[in-house]
Amino acid sequence: KMFYTCGPNEAMVVSGFCRSPPMMISGGRVFVFPCIQQIQRISLNTMTLNVKSDKVYTRHGVPISVTGIAQMKIQGQNKQMLAAACQMFMGKSEAEIAQIALETLEGHQRAIIAHLTVEEIYKDRKKFSEQVFKVASSDLVNMGISVVSYTLKDVHDDQDYLHSLGKARTAQVQKDARIGEALNKRDAVIREAHALQEKVSAQYMNEIQMAKAQRDFELKKAAYDIEVNTKKAESEMAYQLQVAKTKQRIEEEKMQVQVVERTQQITLQEQEITRKEKELEAKVKKPAEAERYRLEKLAEAERLQLIMEAEAEAESIRVRGEAEAFAVEAKGRAEAEQMAKKAEAFQQYKEGAMVDMLLEKLPLVADEISKPLTSANKITMVSSGGSEVGAAKLTGEVMDIMTRLPETIEKLTGVNISQVRLQNIHML
Repeated sequence: KMFYTCGPNEAMVVSGFCRSPPMMISGGRVFVFPCIQQIQRISLNTMTLNVKSDKVYTRHGVPISVTGIAQMKIQGQNKQMLAAACQMFMGKSEAEIAQIALETLEGHQRAIIAHLTVEEIYKDRKKFSEQVFKVASSDLVNMGISVVSYTLKDVHDDQDYLHSLGKARTAQVQKDARIGEALNKRDAVIREAHALQEKVSAQYMNEIQMAKAQRDFELKKAAYDIEVNTKKAESEMAYQLQVAKTKQRIEEEKMQVQVVERTQQITLQEQEITRKEKELEAKVKKPAEAERYRLEKLAEAERLQLIMEAEAEAESIRVRGEAEAFAVEAKGRAEAEQMAKKAEAFQQYKEGAMVDMLLEKLPLVADEISKPLTSANKITMVSSGGSEVGAAKLTGEVMDIMTRLPETIEKLTGVNISQVRLQNIHML
C-alpha cells in the first residue's frame, strides 16, 4: 500500500527518505514509499477533561475542592503547533495525551486557587474561569494544544465554610427582603398618595380644561359672530355700494347723453358763429378796416406833428436852460467873490465880523419871533395892575426875547456880543 488518507480529525506525519523535516498532512492524502518511508498518525479530536482539585488551600487558608470542565484539542491548522504536538505526543494514545493536558491544567488551577479567596472564587466564577483559561492556554500552546473552553463546574468544602457564607447571605437576603417589603409598602403608600394627588390634580386639570374649552368656545363663537355680522354688514354695504354704482353709471350715461347733445349744440352754435362772422366780415369788418386804416394814417401824421413840436420845444428849453445856467453861473461867481470877501473880512476882523453878521440877521430873527402874533385872529390880554397893557405889552415881550439872544449866542458860539462891540469901538 502506497497511498494513505486521513480525515479532518487526524493528521499524518511522513518521515524517512527525502522527508527531512517530516511532512505533516492534516485531513488529506499522501504517497509513501514502502521500506524507505514511514507514516504515523496523531488524533485531532477534541478532548473533554474533568479537572478536579481536592482540598486546595486558598489565600486565607481555607481548604476547598474545585471541579472544572475543559475542552481542548491539538491544533492541526497551525503548522508550528502541529509540529510541537508531534514532537511531544507522537506515538502516544489519545488517553495519554489527555492525561498530560489534565495534569498541566490541574496544576494551573491549583495555583490560581491559592492566590484567591473563597469569596472571590464563589462569587465571581467567570473571573476565575477566565484566569485559568488564560494561564493554561499560554502554557499548553507550547505543547501544540489549544484550550477551546474552560468552565468552573463545582466548588465545595468539608468545613461548612461555604454553608456559613450561605447562611450569612441568606440572613442578609432575608433582611434585605424584609427591608425591601417595608420599602415596597412605603412606596406603595407613597404611590397611592401620589396617585390620589394625581387623580385630584387630573380632576382639577380636567375641570380647568373644560372651563378653558368653554371659554375658547365662547371666544370663538363671539369671534365667529363678529365675523358673520361683519360679512352681513359688508354684504349689505356691498349691495348699497352696487346700487350706488349702478345709479352712478346711469347718471354718467345721462351725462354722456347730455354731453353729446351739448356738443352738438356747441357745434351748431360754432357753425352759426362762423356764418355770422363771415357775414359781419362782409358787412362791417371790411369797411371798419378801411376806416381804421384811415384813422391810423391820421394818427400817424398827428404823432409826427407832435414829435416835431416837442423837438422844437425841447430845443427852445435847452437854449433857455443854457442861458439860465450862464446866469446862475455868473450869479454864483458873484456870490463866491462876495463870500470870499466876507471870508477875508472874517479872517481880518474875526469876532467882529461874526457879530456884524449876527446883527444883520437880528431883524430876520425878530420877524420870525413876531410871525406867530401876525397869524393870530384874536388876542385877549389880562392885566394884573402893575404892568403895561396893549400893544406895548406885546412889543415889550418881543424885545425881551431879543435881549436874551446875546446870551443864547454866547452859549452856542462862545462869543460875547457886547464885549466884541466895545472892543471894536475902542479900536476905531
